[in-house]
Amino acid sequence: MKTADLCDHYKGALQVCAPMFRSFGGKRRFAGPITTVKVWEDNVLVRQAIETAPEGSIIIVDGGGSKRCALLGDRLAAIAVSRGIAGMIIHGCVRDTADLAQLDLGVLALDSMPLKSKKEGKGERDLSVRFGGVIWEPGHWAAVDEDGIVLAPHPMEL
Repeated sequence: MKTADLCDHYKGALQVCAPMFRSFGGKRRFAGPITTVKVWEDNVLVRQAIETAPEGSIIIVDGGGSKRCALLGDRLAAIAVSRGIAGMIIHGCVRDTADLAQLDLGVLALDSMPLKSKKEGKGERDLSVRFGGVIWEPGHWAAVDEDGIVLAPHPMEL
């Protein structure tokens, strides 16, 4: 079911993220339970989430909207693919975009930036985060397609 159809079917019961992201991954449509990471220009916890999130998860990275460095590149994205992660939504930047486009992974981010992030391990995991006019709750579900992103407290299939 498309996100537009989900919005029609659930008639206002979904949260709809503001249109602010660009698609960088090879997968345009994906859905699954979310897990969250909150960091500032540091991607150590992003890697930890990729290495530990259950297969089929969507990893939500609240990078505070920083465009000064990338929080995901080709190497971490390849690990995500090998672990069966459905996708990543990054409130920040990515790099290695030509490579990301070739991977079977959904990747949404604000923009691209070639500079890598710090590696200090600062941040938090598995907490509610807010950006895009919605609240991203661990365990809730997200569905993504070419029309946008919708969130629900229950499973949704595209």
